[in-house]
Amino acid sequence: MSFECDRCGACCKNIRLSVFYSKELDRGDGVCKYLTADNLCEIYSTRPLFCNIDAYWEKFLAEEMTREEFYEINRAACALLKKKLSE
Repeated sequence: MSFECDRCGACCKNIRLSVFYSKELDRGDGVCKYLTADNLCEIYSTRPLFCNIDAYWEKFLAEEMTREEFYEINRAACALLKKKLSE
């Protein structure tokens, strides 16, 4: 089981809104410098842990909540980011 991402790029286009925000990832406008024009990640296989929903859950949250609960949190955050992009 893994998180179903529709590759909209909303999370990568709003990295400054993340509590895990890293200036090293910001290209200067709040967009991840590794986001490609087709909303893919140039460093996907070596992306930071906080960009990997499943690995993050396994390392930090598996004892706190179910994987599905964490997915629901991420789906809700994704919906809010998509709404922000459409405004």
